[in-house]
Amino acid sequence: MTDGPTDRPEFVHRRERHGLIGPFGGRQLAILAVAVIVVAIGLVVVTTPLGRTGPPSPNDPKATQYVFDPKASIGVRPGQIAPELTVPLPDGTTYQLTDLDGQPIRLADLRGKAVWINFWASWCPPCQSETPVIRDLAARYASRGLAVIGISVQETSLDDVRAYATRYQLGYTIGTDLSGYIFRLYRPPGLPTQVFVGPDGAIRSVVLAPLTEADATAQIEAILPR
Repeated sequence: MTDGPTDRPEFVHRRERHGLIGPFGGRQLAILAVAVIVVAIGLVVVTTPLGRTGPPSPNDPKATQYVFDPKASIGVRPGQIAPELTVPLPDGTTYQLTDLDGQPIRLADLRGKAVWINFWASWCPPCQSETPVIRDLAARYASRGLAVIGISVQETSLDDVRAYATRYQLGYTIGTDLSGYIFRLYRPPGLPTQVFVGPDGAIRSVVLAPLTEADATAQIEAILPR
């Protein structure tokens, strides 16, 4: 018996070729990684709020006063009786600051209360940043004898001030000093300017900056009627 043909090709087992991960090769994985990164960046951009959401830093321009004249000096000081919100005019009449409904605002009517006078403007960024603080604290301390008067200055019209107060639901008293008479009487060097008046009518402190909730609370607690 003779052997079979010896010229048949030898069978060689070759292992199946695999990529780095399953069927994917290095190039495909690189393309996939780039796509994932692009999608992730897109999600971050879409979901990140515009503007600043954290507390302002000491160098944040919104945390400082909008100054009209760096060399100007304020017209009132601690210890003196707060000037009434009226100004005699050359024609013999008297200008009286009024609220958004046209009612007179008189400090004499608030004697015995703690009074926070806030000079502000609807277009002023640092004033806007502290609006929620004033609104919340005015409501929180109203039952304890705090009266807040926001005196709006440098405005275009009464309607602008009214629209701002309505939009942000401001429940405290707002006077519109469109003529600038009260502004020139108190002479705030910038906006916002805070004047804190005790129950006796005397000015206790003057703050030339927007206030945080903690700082405003400390000022209010110091002048509340006992």
